[in-house]
Amino acid sequence: MERADAARNRAAILRAADDLLAMHDLEHVSMERVAAAAGVGKGTVFHRFGSREGLMRALVEERVHAFIEAFTSGPPPLGPGVPPVERLTAFFDAVVELASKNVKVMAAFEQASSDRLQSPLYLAWHAHVSGLIFAARPELDADLIAHLLLGSLHSDLILHLLRTGEAARLATGLRSMIETLLR
Repeated sequence: MERADAARNRAAILRAADDLLAMHDLEHVSMERVAAAAGVGKGTVFHRFGSREGLMRALVEERVHAFIEAFTSGPPPLGPGVPPVERLTAFFDAVVELASKNVKVMAAFEQASSDRLQSPLYLAWHAHVSGLIFAARPELDADLIAHLLLGSLHSDLILHLLRTGEAARLATGLRSMIETLLR
């Protein structure tokens, strides 16, 4: 169990990092600035998160915790109980919605991550997507196609679409790709 002061410090650090990212690009959000904004020592931030990448990962994980629960055990169409194609399109719709509400945090995590493909978040999403692809079309290379679909979300074009308010267009395009692929 986490001590109360440690939990308060963690919350203050995450809030400070979030506030700084709302005002600045990642290159202007140093661990020192986060510590000062949170009212803690720089050592506390490094001890708690290890690095800026660890801090950005924690910010993203805060936002996606409920999302992961929804696609693993929540109600349909995101959760179990509907055909794989419907779940997969619901998953990507939800990812686009999550990303559009958290563009700067997601972009900062992408920029700070040294090996995104090994992050627990990516691995969970990949396992889910590849499982749904396999369930819909077992003859396809579900592992590779899942990487390709998820990889398509990690680009300057996607950031541009989200920043310019074209999330609905992005979601529609992804839905079309998935439905065509898994027909």
